[in-house]
Amino acid sequence: MLKSSTVQLLRFHFSFFLMPVYWFALSQVPDIDIARAVLVFCLLHLLVYPSSNGYNSYMDRDEGSIGAVEKPQQPTRQLFHISILMDGIAIAAAYFISLYFLTGIIAYIVASRAYSYRGIRLKKYPVIGYLTVVVFQGGLTFWLVMHGCSESLTTDIPWIGMLAAALLIGGFYPLTQIYQHEQDRADGVVSISSLLGYKGTFVFTAIVYALAMSSLAFYLISTLQETSFYILQIFFIPILVYFIGWFKEVAKDTKAADFSHTMRMNIIASVCSNAAFITLLILEKF
Repeated sequence: MLKSSTVQLLRFHFSFFLMPVYWFALSQVPDIDIARAVLVFCLLHLLVYPSSNGYNSYMDRDEGSIGAVEKPQQPTRQLFHISILMDGIAIAAAYFISLYFLTGIIAYIVASRAYSYRGIRLKKYPVIGYLTVVVFQGGLTFWLVMHGCSESLTTDIPWIGMLAAALLIGGFYPLTQIYQHEQDRADGVVSISSLLGYKGTFVFTAIVYALAMSSLAFYLISTLQETSFYILQIFFIPILVYFIGWFKEVAKDTKAADFSHTMRMNIIASVCSNAAFITLLILEKF
């Protein structure tokens, strides 16, 4: 029987925060294979992402708040075994999609383990750790979804779409670390947010999101989806409003850079981004 700590630390609900990349990529697939689209969704959001979360928690053994969990329980050896089992199932399922997809999933898992594993610990390096997340959760995932969900298993994936997905993750990620500076330093980790500082994290996020929107605009307009791009901007307004309001609070008192504000930012950003890209999918396919 699964222990409560194992279920908690797999953090299945955290997959919702990563889901916008899937919907964005799926909206750009010319001819969607419905069965494979469902398989890819489940493989990523129910196996690969939770397994990565679990392995990270097993290595970190956090006592303070972590992503989407305010009071984490301590992991047991079961969590490690379950994460390995989930990876195995994901790799087996990926084999039935394509060798390209299988290779990409293995690469994602290896990068995820290198990010957390105490013997390598990419997460302790601010720039390398940040780029690892951006490349694999953003660009590579976009590629895998477009490839795996298309009827032809296309490998003709637009680089600008991959860049936009990477930048969307890159703008989101530093804010998820902003309340963990002290906890990370105690564990020997210097996150990109810790390196930038509280105000610097907001400024950096604003710059990366501006680049994300610019690349998204270029891509959608160049592919004759100009109207869709402007409609998407409506969904991003609540994100911008909360971001600016939170930035003002942190500028006055850094104590506002806490878990509750971070989770509200994550939820607003995820709900609006998922809704935006699902709308894009509907506009383009129905």
